[in-house]
Amino acid sequence: QVQLVESGGGLVQPGGSLRLSCAASGSIFSIYNMGWYRQAPGKQRELVAHITSGGNTNIADSVKGRFTISRDNAKNTVYLQMNSLKPEDTGVYYCYADLVGEVGSTFRRYWGQGTQVTVSS
Repeated sequence: QVQLVESGGGLVQPGGSLRLSCAASGSIFSIYNMGWYRQAPGKQRELVAHITSGGNTNIADSVKGRFTISRDNAKNTVYLQMNSLKPEDTGVYYCYADLVGEVGSTFRRYWGQGTQVTVSS
């Protein structure tokens, strides 16, 4: 069984920073891509940032220059550093990992439970 556990969300004032973490655990053979989506109230879920196993990244235009994605492969963990936060960054942030669990299992995407980020004064 594979689990993704997120942490680091909360309430922050505009212009502030937060760092989200997402750790994968369980029977994991290999992790490929990892990343973050977010969903604001009344809006569709959108991709925020994506990182490959080799460290190549893709950042959404709406957060480029403010958000940075990184990962620690030894810890099976992906991070999202969010700076200069704006009220429109408010939403639930979900991490994902594309991985193969136990040897012989299929490649699939796993999701975290989501963590709330609220940017408000």
